[in-house]
Amino acid sequence: MRIIENVISDRGSKYAVSGGPVGSAQEAKAFVKALCRKKKFAKATHNSWAVLLPAGPLKNDDGESGAGMVILRMLEREGVEGHLVCVTRWFGGKHLGGDRFRHVQEAVRIYLQEP
Repeated sequence: MRIIENVISDRGSKYAVSGGPVGSAQEAKAFVKALCRKKKFAKATHNSWAVLLPAGPLKNDDGESGAGMVILRMLEREGVEGHLVCVTRWFGGKHLGGDRFRHVQEAVRIYLQEP
């Protein structure tokens, strides 16, 4: 599991991005569960994630409508299969509107660019 913390900060909201290899829906759920064992991530407002698997794509918005699809589209565009990417947001008190999707995209871009 690779975690990049404090990747983006905007109007009080903070973002982290994490990911790792998974081969099935059960492994994807176990990955997110393991991430949420870390108290900081368990207390996050949203842990949105997506993964491309041989059995088909999986995504979860975790209350951040559309965020899972944003992650999924980026994974499809980059051809990243069998690797779950999770964008975590801690809400800072101010609504971000459409900026939240740009932040999700940027977090995924940063994750995919780092070795």
